[in-house]
Amino acid sequence: MHIPILLEKVLEYLDPQSGENFVDCTIGEAGHAKAILERIAPNGKLLGIDIDIASLKRIEPRERLVLAHGNFKELREIVKKNNFLAVNGILFDLGLSNWQIEGSGKGFTYKKDEPLIMILNGKQEVTAEEIINSWPEESLVEIFKNYGEEKYSRKIVAEIVKQRKLAPIKTTFQLKNVIKRVISFSLTRRGTLFRVLARIFQALRIVINDELENLKSGLEQSIEILAPKGRIVVISFHSLEDRIVKNFFKEQEVRGKLKILTDKPVIADEIEISMNYRSRSAKLRAAIKI
Repeated sequence: MHIPILLEKVLEYLDPQSGENFVDCTIGEAGHAKAILERIAPNGKLLGIDIDIASLKRIEPRERLVLAHGNFKELREIVKKNNFLAVNGILFDLGLSNWQIEGSGKGFTYKKDEPLIMILNGKQEVTAEEIINSWPEESLVEIFKNYGEEKYSRKIVAEIVKQRKLAPIKTTFQLKNVIKRVISFSLTRRGTLFRVLARIFQALRIVINDELENLKSGLEQSIEILAPKGRIVVISFHSLEDRIVKNFFKEQEVRGKLKILTDKPVIADEIEISMNYRSRSAKLRAAIKI
């Protein structure tokens, strides 16, 4: 079952009211969107965007819900195309949905043996398999260091290069086994292994889908689209994402365009983490357009 992360805090900071219009830039399984639609009834509308066409096809049609396939780096164009111009709030939930991770078959999870694809929108040409098997050693080190902030990057890449000379690394389990050879799999280190796996897989996904640059572009356009007193809420799951959001909000506050609503990132409490382990790394920041 899909559990939307930090749902009550999203509703608190977006503060949706009856008749208002909102944009969910990463609608996923529509958990946040459904709750917002209830708050803005009977006349408010929600534009739900997702880069993954398969995710959109899984969403049950609803009144006042407009679905759009696209990347939020093209937010301005998508909003204009759907004649959705009076926007009172925008949500960016930067995590993948449960289905995208566990059910898409694209290799986003190290828990299933799947092809190393990691492409969200079907338009990208470079797969995780191509990066792992053909990119230069130093490029791989840079990916894992800069986007995964992984201290074992060089050792892991050395093992990858060693393995790919013998046979291509084509699946998630093959990559996982390479990493396991670097990180001891004793009971005392199991948690370390899982964290390393998560960082390596996330780093590949970020690079393949150009997620950080897309975020910067989407945030910039969100200010143009928002009505005065409109709100932006961003949920990030990676320190680099959170840093981009934090710095963007600060810069726009200095320019007099935004007022920051969260002095520090809002995180999940112990109860939510116990119910949804993925929420442990979520950080929410919010701002209002002046």
